[in-house]
Amino acid sequence: MDNIDFRVAIVLAPIVVAASWAAFNIGAAAIRQVQNFLNREA
Repeated sequence: MDNIDFRVAIVLAPIVVAASWAAFNIGAAAIRQVQNFLNREA
């Protein structure tokens, strides 16, 4: 891992940030939906 090409990191960094942001927002909505479903069943 000494000869890592930083161009790859520069290209992948915004993609990783966008994917994590989307997963965070979608995950929060999904958790709320599951909680609402479980509360409705009880």
